[in-house]
Amino acid sequence: MDLLNNIVSQINDIFWSYILIILLIAAGIIFSIRTRFVQIRMLREMIHLLTEGVGTKTEGQQISSFQAFCVSTASRVGVGNIAGIAIAVVLGGPGAIFWMWVIALLGASSGFIESTLAQIYKIPRSDDKGYLGGPAFYIKNALHSPKAAIFFAIIISITYGLIFNSVQSNTISLSLQTAFGFDATIIGIVVAIISAIVIFGGLKRIAHVSEYLVPFMAGLYLLVALFITIYNITELPHILAVIFENAWGINSVAGGTFGAAIMTGIKRGLFSNEAGMGSVPNAAATAEVSHPVKQGLIQSFGVFVDTFLICSASAFIVLLSTDYQSTGLTGIQLVQYDLSLYFGDIAVSAVAILIILFAFTSIVGNYYYGEINIKHLSDNPLYLNIFRVFVTLMVFFGSVAELSLVWNLADLFMALMATTNIIAILLLSKFAIIALKDYEKQKKMGIKEPIFKASILPKQDGIFWWKDNK
Repeated sequence: MDLLNNIVSQINDIFWSYILIILLIAAGIIFSIRTRFVQIRMLREMIHLLTEGVGTKTEGQQISSFQAFCVSTASRVGVGNIAGIAIAVVLGGPGAIFWMWVIALLGASSGFIESTLAQIYKIPRSDDKGYLGGPAFYIKNALHSPKAAIFFAIIISITYGLIFNSVQSNTISLSLQTAFGFDATIIGIVVAIISAIVIFGGLKRIAHVSEYLVPFMAGLYLLVALFITIYNITELPHILAVIFENAWGINSVAGGTFGAAIMTGIKRGLFSNEAGMGSVPNAAATAEVSHPVKQGLIQSFGVFVDTFLICSASAFIVLLSTDYQSTGLTGIQLVQYDLSLYFGDIAVSAVAILIILFAFTSIVGNYYYGEINIKHLSDNPLYLNIFRVFVTLMVFFGSVAELSLVWNLADLFMALMATTNIIAILLLSKFAIIALKDYEKQKKMGIKEPIFKASILPKQDGIFWWKDNK
């Protein structure tokens, strides 16, 4: 088992250090240039669209743009946004945060392209109650590569629905054991039951749970970070200076080398915001919108929420403590230590509760991606219910197991998934860019609610929903 773990770990190092990072950065640069930096130009429109969708009522199993945003945020905003950032600062120094911001800025354009494509090539559900879509659908229907689509659907279902969920439940278990001394088996049973209640309720229930939990948990964490920042407001200019100096190797005393800052920041950014990975489009496709670009913009904004808000909040909590190098701590233990400086021993329990919220919403969001891709493989409800049972079992397994090999396998599967998706969206990006130009043209004409028609695209094959009479 140790040998297998080492082999998988070495393969991951090659993938993540060279192939995938180059692909994702290159794609981010290409998409930024071709969209004329849509992620910056249309930031105001993103915020408008997101706030417009809050509280929107939908019928049956349909999902609003805001609910789809919350589901995708639930998946990518997880424990890594707290523990992972603390690890990044310790390993790469404060400069890693700067490069995390850079990769998020570039990645937001990839997020726009993949989510817009997911909307263009979404299909109505067989029961006419909502939509399904994502990389498996545009790879099959637009690129006409059914084998690659099946490969992607299987990989993402295993990675998110099973492996990542076992990791999240493991985090919940460790947090409750550390904070309250609860038994791991009891924790596993309870978390598995609650997860089953949500996931067996279908996509609509998942969307409702995410719609309420995600803003609450993210808002609570940001308030804590804001309090600490205001409390240390006089130190903030110094911290920002340290981040920028260390990013370019000017201030090596701050911890981490120039190379370590770049690599750690890039990896942390890619892992965290998932832009270009092919996961977020699965949620983006299910939203009810009048134009694909709307959801593309909303999901692009999700990259900013993840990195510039949640991850930066964690970074400031760690950096403002000023002694992160001398404590000998890292990960979640470092964050708990830093928060205890301000809130006392109650911080350990509070962080544990916050981690439960982050991890549970990730379980829900991860399953969501799996369900969509299981439906791509087969409409037979038996297979979906079997998948739900396996998800529930993996949630229990994760609560009581050691997961180093599982983590390495997840990284490998995610690299394969991301590589497949990046190649696909590079080939199909011209259609998303045409849709963007159409959206901007309608907005300039004074049309408040742009309507998308498939006839604006040079090719309509693979488009099942956006007919001109819809």
